[in-house]
Amino acid sequence: MTLIGMPICLDDRGRWRSGRDYHYVDSAYARAIAEAGATLIYLPLGGAAEDLLDAVDGLLLPGGDDLPPPTPYPASVHFDLVPEAQLEFDRALLDSALSRGLPCLGICYGMQLLALAHGGRLIYDLATDRPTAAQHRLAEADGRHAVQIDAGTRLAQILESEHCDVNSLHHQAVDSPGAGLRVCARSDDGVVEAIETTQTGFSLGVQWHPEKLASQTSRRIFAAFVSAARSRAPQRPAQIG
Repeated sequence: MTLIGMPICLDDRGRWRSGRDYHYVDSAYARAIAEAGATLIYLPLGGAAEDLLDAVDGLLLPGGDDLPPPTPYPASVHFDLVPEAQLEFDRALLDSALSRGLPCLGICYGMQLLALAHGGRLIYDLATDRPTAAQHRLAEADGRHAVQIDAGTRLAQILESEHCDVNSLHHQAVDSPGAGLRVCARSDDGVVEAIETTQTGFSLGVQWHPEKLASQTSRRIFAAFVSAARSRAPQRPAQIG
């Protein structure tokens, strides 16, 4: 059995119920992983990253809240910041996964975290930092825009195409991917839409949400990720500890 680990989001501000902390996640991730032939394992905040990753064959970093900008922005710019404890946990998971060569797939916030882990830089608000960029917060049901994929990249091989249409639910983005990663796709306005490792192994980040799209593009991404994780499965310890 191929097991994919994924951290779940933390609500520590009473958004689900006042006075309580909640873990939550979109069930679409579990469906996408199951359709690709693996089982998704939720990694709850509070566990030791090293121990939790001993139990899985790949790490999926899902979408989440905003990453905190290093400098102040105008008061008109709203940030729904990821809780500090969540960010610390996600970073520890990703650092551990990368250090052991575990296949990683980052989606939206997860892609941005992947870039930061490699020393990359972010655009913290597209409207402020890239005022010529198109709108990237589109209607969730049917909002789409085109993505151009660089020929010869791993993503182009996975999709067997240099073009696709994707959903778009973000206002933050990757500016530069950092050492060991390269940009492999952009939207027509130049905003980075996907990054991938330049090394061996599987490490891919996409800015859109493939788990929400019933498309061949999405199925190919999850299938490639699960295939990479499956090849790592024999190296997983028999049990935690």
